[in-house]
Amino acid sequence: MGPKLLSFTKGETTYSLRLLPIGGYCAMEGEDEESENPRAFNNAKIWKRMIIVVAGATMNILFGLVLMMITLLPLEQFNSTTVSDFAPCSFTASTGLKEGDKIVELNDYKINTSTDFSFAMYTMPLVEVDGTTFEIYKEDCLFYLQNHCATISSEFNEEQFKTLYEMWKEGSKAVLATTDKEHAYSAMCEYIDKINEALSLKKVEAYPEIEEKATRQRYRTDVTVVRDGKEIVLKEIDFFTYRDSETSEPSIAIDFYVEPIEKTFVSLLDQTFSQTVSVVRMVWGSLVGMVTGQFGINDVSGPVGLASAITDVASESLKTSFMDAVMSIVYVMMVITVNLGVVNMLPFPALDGGRFVMLLIEAIFRKPVPRKIEGVINGAGLVLLLMLMAVITFKDIWVLIFGG
Repeated sequence: MGPKLLSFTKGETTYSLRLLPIGGYCAMEGEDEESENPRAFNNAKIWKRMIIVVAGATMNILFGLVLMMITLLPLEQFNSTTVSDFAPCSFTASTGLKEGDKIVELNDYKINTSTDFSFAMYTMPLVEVDGTTFEIYKEDCLFYLQNHCATISSEFNEEQFKTLYEMWKEGSKAVLATTDKEHAYSAMCEYIDKINEALSLKKVEAYPEIEEKATRQRYRTDVTVVRDGKEIVLKEIDFFTYRDSETSEPSIAIDFYVEPIEKTFVSLLDQTFSQTVSVVRMVWGSLVGMVTGQFGINDVSGPVGLASAITDVASESLKTSFMDAVMSIVYVMMVITVNLGVVNMLPFPALDGGRFVMLLIEAIFRKPVPRKIEGVINGAGLVLLLMLMAVITFKDIWVLIFGG
């Protein structure tokens, strides 16, 4: 945008490079002014102008489909939303999730794909819960059993570690199967002894004490699953809540495994389409979250913040392989292009969605909105968008320099 730096004309189209790299546009004759040319935009039939207005957003979504397929092609299989197994120290298993459960709703968000699940999970609120319940007590028993296994495993060889892991899983299932605190504690102590005995370690001198607190912080929500062909609602499922080692802030993690979806040509097409739809829903859900106050200014980024985020994603992915870094960047590109498509069709002045509303009004009343009024509305909308862009860019630069 801004002052023209260079341009050339080919056919009937002028292409130009302008000073400010903050956006681009396509302007047609008769789009913002009157024209007597019968081929001008303002003289085309309403349905043709509607198609033109939605074409940009449509291409964004179609390009997102292509990028999504590119990110899925290297995968050997795809993730479903059906639970196949639990980690030994599993909060979700302790509070009611079971193997074979197909998750269809989480935190009041419909779940169709792994992308839906991730978005619902990482927008889940942190809440204070009763710390004296049996479910929390079992979680503590599982934690202390895990902590014991981690403490003794540092010098083990592969065979010993395999034995340890299997007994840890067995002990965790034993704790989960109990029905009261006394038996949960006994099962934990019993398997601490069994593990030490199996690995020829001396018996522990003292078992860990379970400290009960009045309240605990948990990522907790209701989960709707399909179990044995029936849809049921599981109340107050805990997700694995831990404190980040660097920031000490509460974080959330998935503590179970899901069944794989075999990769075939049909499943690739299905996943490409369904995962892209999920990204569209994610963008829309994020916009709704901004309006309702779930997300604030710190959750919004412009070009500067995006560049920084892409750098972070690429750097993290490079730790595994160069190809992972490339695929991560392509995934971010896909999210951005889908985001552009969705946002551009919002019914806001200066966006294509705002123009579409103007055309709907013209179609309903058989009379176009006066050019002056449309110009004022679009001009005001553009000013507001530029002001928002300036604020977000300032915030991104501030974070880049001072952190946050």
